[in-house]
Amino acid sequence: MIILEKNLRKWINKIKKIFFLFLVMSFSFFSIVNSQEREAKLDGLFNQLKNNNDVAAAFEIEMKIRNIWSTHPSQENLTQLLAKGSILTSEQKLKKAYETFSIVIGLDPSWAEGWNKRATVLYMLGRYQESQEDIDEVLKLDKRHFGALSGQGLVQIELKNYERAINSYNEVQKLYPSMMSPKIMIPQLKELIKSESI
Repeated sequence: MIILEKNLRKWINKIKKIFFLFLVMSFSFFSIVNSQEREAKLDGLFNQLKNNNDVAAAFEIEMKIRNIWSTHPSQENLTQLLAKGSILTSEQKLKKAYETFSIVIGLDPSWAEGWNKRATVLYMLGRYQESQEDIDEVLKLDKRHFGALSGQGLVQIELKNYERAINSYNEVQKLYPSMMSPKIMIPQLKELIKSESI
């Protein structure tokens, strides 16, 4: 069981590095003003993501989705504030990042990405239950948010709720079949559960 936990911890650390990369990369490169146009674009991208088994092509689609998520539907100042919080996070200024994302949430609690970014910071601070609470808000607003679902997997691992982590990764796979973290984490978690039951 100790070896399984070490392997799981190794993969968690790798996935954390990928999350960190997304924080740095997920700045808005374009603006979509019309909310109907935004939703139509997301629907098309999610359809492509679900039906694409090529990892490189799927990653490009993922980045387009993340760029839309990181762009506020109507307020450029919130897009800029979210980007500022992401920079603070990448600089490990987590308290300031938390405060920045809290301002974003206060100004528009219906924008899922504010909650998602703050959930990431809370996870990095080791405040796992609070992170889960923010993830719950993301998923109320956007049930297709594979970033939040994947993050929920990591949070639930830290809370030792391995079945819930597996369920979260299963949900990710329905949306994003070629994403690597569920393919890695689900078998590791199943082995850990099996070893704990012996």
